[in-house]
Amino acid sequence: MAAAVAAIEVAMIVARTEAEGPGLRFAVWVQGCPLRCAGCCNPEMLEFRAADRRAVDSLVAEACAAGVEGVSLLGGEPFAQAGPLALLAEGVRARGLSVMVYSGYTLAELHAQGEAAARLLAATDLLVDGRFEARLRSQRRRFIGSDNQGLHFLSDRYAADDPRLHGSNHLELRLRGGEITINGWPLLGPRTRVG
Repeated sequence: MAAAVAAIEVAMIVARTEAEGPGLRFAVWVQGCPLRCAGCCNPEMLEFRAADRRAVDSLVAEACAAGVEGVSLLGGEPFAQAGPLALLAEGVRARGLSVMVYSGYTLAELHAQGEAAARLLAATDLLVDGRFEARLRSQRRRFIGSDNQGLHFLSDRYAADDPRLHGSNHLELRLRGGEITINGWPLLGPRTRVG
């Protein structure tokens, strides 16, 4: 009997973005979130449902071929798929890329989630943590959705004085199959608009 292939339910991928972490990044949004923060900029990604089911190995290869500095994992809620995302993070880090994760859970909550979460945290360089609060949308902290959220340096790959981590957020617009997607700054509300 063949072993099961580790897979991730992917809501969206942007292969090259500068709006989801320091440097040029391969961003993966996962499908499904148990937290359901009011005002979430990705409401279409909250429901747990079948999406674009992608094998971890193929995503590692795709990210490493994209010519980027690192991978950013967003959602949905990445820690709802911590096991396969840990494999993805380990795979890209082994090939020299950095990993940034955006989670609605606090770091303390993640430490209490068990082995899969611990493994994903161990393969993470930067973590943005905490529930998104629409009334606290950040306009001063780059790569942060709301002012209550924290930025944690989980490795020595990045430091607080990195100039790429400072300044205001910016957004990127893309046209994808008749749909305009917006990423990088939740001030505008829902990320996806139909064109």
